[in-house]
Amino acid sequence: MELGTTLTRFLIEQQRKSGASGDFTGLLSEIATAGKIISREVNKAGLIDLLGYKGKKNVHGEDVQKLDDFANEVFINTLSHTGHLIGMASEEMEGIYQIPENSQKGKYVFLMDPLDGSSNIDVNISVGSIFSIYRRKSTGKQATMEDFLQPGRNQVCAGYLIYGSSTMLVYTTGQGVHGFTLDPSIGVFLLSHEMITTPSRGKIYSINEAYDTIWTENIGAYIDQAKKEKKTARYLGSLVADFHRNLLKGGIFLYPADQKNPEGKLRLLYEAAPLAFVVEQAAGRASTGHAPLLDIKPKEIHQRIPLIIGSAEDVTQAEKCCS
Repeated sequence: MELGTTLTRFLIEQQRKSGASGDFTGLLSEIATAGKIISREVNKAGLIDLLGYKGKKNVHGEDVQKLDDFANEVFINTLSHTGHLIGMASEEMEGIYQIPENSQKGKYVFLMDPLDGSSNIDVNISVGSIFSIYRRKSTGKQATMEDFLQPGRNQVCAGYLIYGSSTMLVYTTGQGVHGFTLDPSIGVFLLSHEMITTPSRGKIYSINEAYDTIWTENIGAYIDQAKKEKKTARYLGSLVADFHRNLLKGGIFLYPADQKNPEGKLRLLYEAAPLAFVVEQAAGRASTGHAPLLDIKPKEIHQRIPLIIGSAEDVTQAEKCCS
């Protein structure tokens, strides 16, 4: 489709070609609306007292940034009345958010990391929102844990918004990966990257090398090999920003298991699985180091997991070091 096509027109055309019901057209349009609101506030956070800590901790024991809380509320308020969802889950909430009784309910559940990397906003580093959609499994009047604890391959849609020098929405419904850039002059997302394909091998590796003293030997061996191959280290500490750069340019991102976090650090349902779905649709790979990440069956909604993700050949090479 022609670059510059609006997100709405693109979604309608995709709906027409696939014969879909239109649920995703409405739902993705509302996700885009939430992204516009968050983008606006991120861009003026220092002017409206949205920087800094909220004064409470989330379910993971982490200090909640004011913008984390704000973004979480924006998604809930924007999506809970669309009629497409039965429930939501968020990195910022302990349990399931049930769609209110007075609202129309739908056949999907929505999972999110409402504002990944928010601690970087005060130094003007790109941050983002990660989202995932599954078809519900239960049949009752409320969402159940069964609806959320599904392998990543069951996702029907996943993507992210990145708030940086420009605001982008990148998503997949299993038919390729498409990127839209927000034109702030008219408030509309326009097609800027159609059918994104990540290079099979990249020149970038992204890992927090401050943790090298607690890495397992195999991860250390892989990083040594990457350096011998003259790969360039690029690590922002903002998952969406690191992933987005590597998706477009080629490379690998690693947040592996280590001696301190043997189960991994990143959240399976809110971070790893959605980005894994995106990268596989862009011809890349995602792994725990030992198994394809999208095959992992979650045991609980806040489960953590190791993540190795990016260009297919780079991930395969890293897996060989881990085996």
